[in-house]
Amino acid sequence: MSQANYFPPPAALLPESSTAAPARASGWNNVQAIGGIVIKELYRRKDFYVLFILTALITLVLGSVNFFNEANIVRMLKELCLDLIWAATLVMAVTTTARQIPAEKEHRTIFPLLAKPVTRSQLLIGKCWGCWQASGLALVLFYTFFVLISGLREHEWPLAAYAQAMVLHWVMLGIVIAMTMFGSIIFAAPSSNNTIIFILTIGILLIGRHLNSVALQMSQPMQTIVYWLYYAIPHLELFDVRDLVIHDLGLVPWLVWLGALLYAFVYMAVFLAAACLAFRRKAVN
Repeated sequence: MSQANYFPPPAALLPESSTAAPARASGWNNVQAIGGIVIKELYRRKDFYVLFILTALITLVLGSVNFFNEANIVRMLKELCLDLIWAATLVMAVTTTARQIPAEKEHRTIFPLLAKPVTRSQLLIGKCWGCWQASGLALVLFYTFFVLISGLREHEWPLAAYAQAMVLHWVMLGIVIAMTMFGSIIFAAPSSNNTIIFILTIGILLIGRHLNSVALQMSQPMQTIVYWLYYAIPHLELFDVRDLVIHDLGLVPWLVWLGALLYAFVYMAVFLAAACLAFRRKAVN
């Protein structure tokens, strides 16, 4: 057959394997591109730099106090620094995620985005991926500062324990980011979404582990409801290993650590799937 008479078959007639791979690659490229825009937007804003500078200044000033013996100073310094890191990164993750979709709607940039070969699901996943990546980069900077401060004081460098704590912290933020993205589809304003997610997150961290004990003191049907709530919520406190780091209690067993990562990925997938389903049915104007 001559080259002039050859016509390539349409995509619909090609084998599925020959079209599925480019489609998946294109979808992942869209997600990556949207995530990159989120990262650039975050680091152009001043929020991250203000939070990091405040954390560094408060830690350095209070760490210079010499009212206690050396061991207590180091533990106090580590606890203070980790508390500030948790607070700063939680604020950054929630506020950054909550404004993504509402800002696109307000500036009407969501229409050219969806007019391109970008699906609504890819837009949401890309936004989440960008916020999660940005949170990870911020955590690396915060934990580097923490390792330097504690290492110079203790003259010990348990890097494996610090790495475990940082990764667990990062996947916990991933759950919160996915929850916040789902909330941004459900709630009208970023302010209400921020408030509700902060209350839920802090409530789970403080009392989530005690809900089963609370349920025992209740009568039916509230006892069953609270029990179901205990098993349904993402237990964010599982990822809080600050006490192990502060008191040098060693590593989390690696199988337990991997199980916690899998647990986090399941909840992230659930919240993202719920957000994508809700966004498909919601008008963007």
